[in-house]
Amino acid sequence: MMYETLRSGLPALGLDLTEDTCRKLCAFGAAVVEQNKVMNLTAITEDTAVAKLHLLDSLSVLKAARLEGKRLIDVGCGAGFPGVPVKIGCPDVSVTLLDSLGKRMAWLERILPELGVEAECVTARAEGFAAQRREQYDFATSRAVARLNILLELTAPFVKVGGKVLAMKGAAAREELAEAQTAIKKLGLELEQVLDFPVDGTAHSVIVLKKVRPTPAQYPRAYAKIKKTPL
Repeated sequence: MMYETLRSGLPALGLDLTEDTCRKLCAFGAAVVEQNKVMNLTAITEDTAVAKLHLLDSLSVLKAARLEGKRLIDVGCGAGFPGVPVKIGCPDVSVTLLDSLGKRMAWLERILPELGVEAECVTARAEGFAAQRREQYDFATSRAVARLNILLELTAPFVKVGGKVLAMKGAAAREELAEAQTAIKKLGLELEQVLDFPVDGTAHSVIVLKKVRPTPAQYPRAYAKIKKTPL
């Protein structure tokens, strides 16, 4: 069912992927479900739901930006969403998967080569790793990590001027966008567009923010400070 659901959902995203690509996406989805039996990766384990809420949702990033030949970092990648499906759907993008949970990243480092997926796996906190990779990426993406005013401080420092933050959000996208206006200005960003995609009958959005100025050196702050006093 995962394969059929994935294939039938692609036209709504305006995507046309090969059978091999769809098989690889489903192999990753199945690997997540299998590993979830011994490690807490996802609450979504039914095949149809995995196809809709993990795979198709992640692939919406491919409609938000032209990724070929670019560098993308997936901040707080969790079980590998959206970064791994993005890499499978667009093999020409260079992907860094970043998460602070070592066990999760060790699993991704093991499973991805088995699936023929090439990605850099980094175990670190975003606010610490930003010092090493400041403004080195064309795109930073993130899903289900934090509210937008917090998330932007964790993602914007990675993006070079002219690059974009692709923030994946649900029904509260516009509410969070209104709340994040100060953060957008302070971090050197500018709203480009909000793309809405219907996923399983609910609203899913990709908020596209362009980096128009360097992010000031004092950002990101320590996470406790970000969380206590969001921009």
